[in-house]
Amino acid sequence: MNRIFCISLGLTVSLALWQPDPVHAQDGPPAETAMPAMLVADSVFITPERQLIAEGNVEALQGDVRIRATRITYDRDAGTMSIDGPIRIEQGGEITILADAAEMDSALQNGLLSGARMVLDQQLQMAALQMSRVSGRYTQLYKTSVTACHVCEDGSPPLWQIRAGRVIHDQQERQLYFEDAQFRVLDVPIAYLPRFRLPDPTLDRARGFLVPSMRTTTQLGTGVRIPYFIPLGEDKDLTLAPYVSPQTRTLDFRYRQAFRTGSVAFEGAYTRDDLIPETWRGYLFGFGRFSLPHDFNLRFDIETVSDNSYVADYDLPDVDRLRSQIALDRIRRNSAFQADVIHFRSLRDDEIDSSQPLLIGDLFYERRLFPSVIGGELRLNFEAHGHERNSSEDRLGRDVVRTTADVDWRRTWITGQGLRADWRMGISADLFKIYQDSNYPDDIYRHTPRAALTLSYPMQKTRANGVAYYLEPLLQVGWTEVNGAQPPNDESTFVEFDQGDLVSLSRFPAPDRREDGATVVYGLNWSRHAPSGWQAWATIGQVFRTTADPSFTDTSGLSGTSSAILVAGQLKTDYGLSLTGRSLIDGSLSLSKAELRGNWNSERLNLAGTYLWLGSDLDEGRTQPLSELWFDGDYQINPSWTAGADLRYDISDERATRAGVGLIYRNECVTVDVSVRRRYTSSTSVEPSTDFGFTIALNGFAVQGGTEKYRRACS
Repeated sequence: MNRIFCISLGLTVSLALWQPDPVHAQDGPPAETAMPAMLVADSVFITPERQLIAEGNVEALQGDVRIRATRITYDRDAGTMSIDGPIRIEQGGEITILADAAEMDSALQNGLLSGARMVLDQQLQMAALQMSRVSGRYTQLYKTSVTACHVCEDGSPPLWQIRAGRVIHDQQERQLYFEDAQFRVLDVPIAYLPRFRLPDPTLDRARGFLVPSMRTTTQLGTGVRIPYFIPLGEDKDLTLAPYVSPQTRTLDFRYRQAFRTGSVAFEGAYTRDDLIPETWRGYLFGFGRFSLPHDFNLRFDIETVSDNSYVADYDLPDVDRLRSQIALDRIRRNSAFQADVIHFRSLRDDEIDSSQPLLIGDLFYERRLFPSVIGGELRLNFEAHGHERNSSEDRLGRDVVRTTADVDWRRTWITGQGLRADWRMGISADLFKIYQDSNYPDDIYRHTPRAALTLSYPMQKTRANGVAYYLEPLLQVGWTEVNGAQPPNDESTFVEFDQGDLVSLSRFPAPDRREDGATVVYGLNWSRHAPSGWQAWATIGQVFRTTADPSFTDTSGLSGTSSAILVAGQLKTDYGLSLTGRSLIDGSLSLSKAELRGNWNSERLNLAGTYLWLGSDLDEGRTQPLSELWFDGDYQINPSWTAGADLRYDISDERATRAGVGLIYRNECVTVDVSVRRRYTSSTSVEPSTDFGFTIALNGFAVQGGTEKYRRACS
């Protein structure tokens, strides 16, 4: 039947009952300034008894609230409203109420609903024999079943539910209070709770218990971790998580706070266990980020543990060195500034902290200028660096302070035929102050002029099908001359030769080492891009020099008068496969370094893997070749089940260092995560261990629930 009435009634009937606004949630009559309601129905009439009756596809709207019913009868003299069902009340997508019939006052602040069901945030549903509204704030449900699971019409029980004699929903505080409650799994009572409280799904930060987890390890036994969340205001919170097993008593904590210009977060633990008895153990990790005036940024990171094995024993991030840092930086279009202080702590058994440079300070400033007289770009650079060892012994306790000033001029010309010429010239000056090392003088001054000309001829072609090709051959002739004594090598002990520094005049990572002499570099860049999504690029190059530099290690690819041939490339397909590789091939066509990374992402399968091969090199601490394989992947068996596995395998030693498998079950109302992980490595402070993990989360109580694709089918 077509609608024959659509009228706007300036009634004092307020629909604020369903709104969480604290102003409308207070006790007492509704505000006189409430927005007028819109009433739409097939027919609307007023009886001689001054009752307004709306019938047929009735809808009442006010703000984000919508009421749908078969019939609404409003008695102005009695101040009551009768609503005949089926009734559906929606408010802002957060609350939905279904009922058979309702009796409400004119302000909709108090009333009684029969055969009612409430759905919160499209996650949690509460079915009750009777529902009442009190003061526009509280909803009381009697003889109630609460669940986030899909309820089948055949009467089969949901996977889990809470049966309660009474449930009170405080709409203002967004809390649920249960009385005489039973927790049931497949309608089998598991636990009885006389009274308890839970947040409703619309509340993001509620005080209370979070999802517990169970962990079993060969060293700590079976333990349970139960987090408790404590909001300390709108800007900060604290989470305490006791972890108890037969071998440990641990209290984990996490503190977070947001500021107007930044945030901080700290996490740590206090532990007493049987692994190292009669002493406390623990860790503290923290970070902070702040935006300061004049475009400055301040950040800090803190990492500290009580002993070297704590990280492995309690499944913390897999690191073998801890790094704590405070840094100040500012990056602008033509200038860059950074200052930081870093403290390292080694967790390796074969490293002695006192002989390692654990305290490091760096200062960097660079300015770009564009002089009109000579053209091009002029870069002015100043850098200061210092590191300190705790040892006071000669040579083992060597401390170094370095200052570097650098001037660099660059200019580019492009001919009419497309030939590009890049010219670079500059000079750097280094001053080293060396302490506690009798093999070197106290002061070393060094200056290094340099110049280079790079010629390249970029070419591009696009076919009729839209596939674009790019080809760029290049040739560089460079010259540097190091004047001064050679300082100790503390910063450039590891060199990486890749496509990023193919045409660099110094391929050392820090200025304590610089290349010396004339060089010739050739290279070739190629790429292909297709509209379908296929992408590929490749780089090949080699460096020739007049004299060999003994500072380059054997496996760096740069030792000798001719470097190894650099080969690097990447392939990306339109069906989710990505491959990236890089290798160094020496004159005898053998590899000194090789790396291959791959990813494959599809709707159901995600795979990632890495293969790494490094040749033996005493200068880099490898007496034997290193060959390792990393693998990580997961497979979605069906919409509810996902399996995953990871592996780190040492091919050289023919043994795994880490391995793990996991299985996750997820639907609209529950998430179950089961995993098994094994660490095979051992040392004087770390023993091999196996870790069993188990977590179960009931979706619906301030936990993101599953989407429609996880819904169970009714059989």
